[in-house]
Amino acid sequence: MSGAQPPSFPPLLRGEAVAGAIDPFDRARALAALGCDGGTVVHNVQADRLRAAFVFAPEVALEDAMVMLPVCGVGFQNALGALAPPEVAVHLTWEGGIKVNGAGCGRLRASASTRAVGEVPDWLVVGIEIPILLTGGATGAGNEAGPEDGAEPGLTPEATALWEEGCAEVEPTQLLEAWARHVLVWINRWSEEGNAPLHAEWMGLVEGVGETVARAGLSGTFVGVDERFGMLIRDRETTHLVPLSTLLEEVP
Repeated sequence: MSGAQPPSFPPLLRGEAVAGAIDPFDRARALAALGCDGGTVVHNVQADRLRAAFVFAPEVALEDAMVMLPVCGVGFQNALGALAPPEVAVHLTWEGGIKVNGAGCGRLRASASTRAVGEVPDWLVVGIEIPILLTGGATGAGNEAGPEDGAEPGLTPEATALWEEGCAEVEPTQLLEAWARHVLVWINRWSEEGNAPLHAEWMGLVEGVGETVARAGLSGTFVGVDERFGMLIRDRETTHLVPLSTLLEEVP
């Protein structure tokens, strides 16, 4: 199921395969710190999960560059939507969680060379992890752990995998290729048209708007996002902004 043929990427992208326990997110960060080119896609396709990481070389300040996180989320929704049966529903969470038919089915994560919002990062890495089968390697929405090893379908409704949601015919390598292509399409569209088209697409996919949330020491109603996709939390007195950059993981 992992595919014998290596993935094929568009000319502007360069793939780098890793295997075994190597996390492509960590590998991508290490390569980025050494100065690898933007457009490098590090990937690890296994029988039970697909993991990949996209290296970006931003030309804008960090808070604007963080748009690559929703770009990668929308790119994945578009990719799986094109390959999966039409009844399969894919949604996103603001924190980077991916949901398939309402259950957690992977996550997006991000890291950058700096956490200074006004500084142009040397690099930005966005990683994705998608469970193919329900095993201990599966990951739920956000940073939640997946089900236990050997879990039976239906016993962990909060977490799922592609096979359990009718996507057994979706080849992981094909999904990786489609994700990379759709990410590239959205990068080009964002470069030409700005945030508005991406904002409209993403808002149609994100879950939790109108619900009570707690983020960055704030609690209130998630009323939407600003033009940079920062979370807007409304309490009884005012509306607070939680920048997307607060989701960045520390560099080891």
